[in-house]
Amino acid sequence: MSPAVHDDPRAAPVSTPRTAFVLGGGGVLGATQIGALRALVDHGITPDVVLGTSIGAINGAAFAGRPDASGLADLEDLWTQLTTVRGLRDRADYLRRPRGRDLRTHLYPSGGLLKLLRDELPARSIEDLPVRFQCVAASVEQAKAHWFTKGPLAEAVVASCSVPGMFPPFRIGDEHFFDGGLVHSIPVGRAMLLDCDRIFVMHVGRVDRALRAPRWPWQVGQVAFEIARRHRYLEEIESVPDEIELIVLPTGTEAAPSVSFGQMSNTAVRRRIDDAYDAASAHLTGLRR
Repeated sequence: MSPAVHDDPRAAPVSTPRTAFVLGGGGVLGATQIGALRALVDHGITPDVVLGTSIGAINGAAFAGRPDASGLADLEDLWTQLTTVRGLRDRADYLRRPRGRDLRTHLYPSGGLLKLLRDELPARSIEDLPVRFQCVAASVEQAKAHWFTKGPLAEAVVASCSVPGMFPPFRIGDEHFFDGGLVHSIPVGRAMLLDCDRIFVMHVGRVDRALRAPRWPWQVGQVAFEIARRHRYLEEIESVPDEIELIVLPTGTEAAPSVSFGQMSNTAVRRRIDDAYDAASAHLTGLRR
């Protein structure tokens, strides 16, 4: 496997991005981002760069490859397949549990997800995407954010989606990577570093939920991970200068508990997408008045 690479965001790109779409992590709740993207397309708003983390990397890569209504329709169809029992049964290798020593570190292997993304994403490499795209993962060896800006697309996205405990650390070259939400869950700061002056943020609703101290042992890891996910985003939002137009799109849904793929019905996914579309569209219309 040829390694995906990253670069210095301050190095001079071919063209300087001005409008950024920022898609955060959040697992199956990321269906809301499809509705928000659909509203942006309908309002004629296009990005110069798309930045994604975890599930936002999947949605962002798909959109950067086909940034139009038909591309979003295909992405929506993929989501409704993945989040139903039938769809997962058709992709049995995606949820095949590992055996033996692998059970000590994770629940599911990465091979099925990698194959799925190689089959479904609209390009083989990041450079082949018509819209500039970057995604982030957490480097185990370097203990810092690693931004993928070139190289194999599916591999970079899997690295960004490798939730600790659910998937093993994903190896690219001599490095291993965990979920990008550990280091940059909603990468507004990356957009500022790229000198974007208009930033559209698509989160999944988790940051709207107040955290509470854990009461049970299984809640400790959940709360700790959520603090790790959101603290940087909240600090970056507060630091955005006045000259940058920051638009945080609403999700249009009540904050929901975390769920796994296969635990949402086709109807629930469609409803979440439609609710997000209605909320984002109304918000964008209000901005133009």
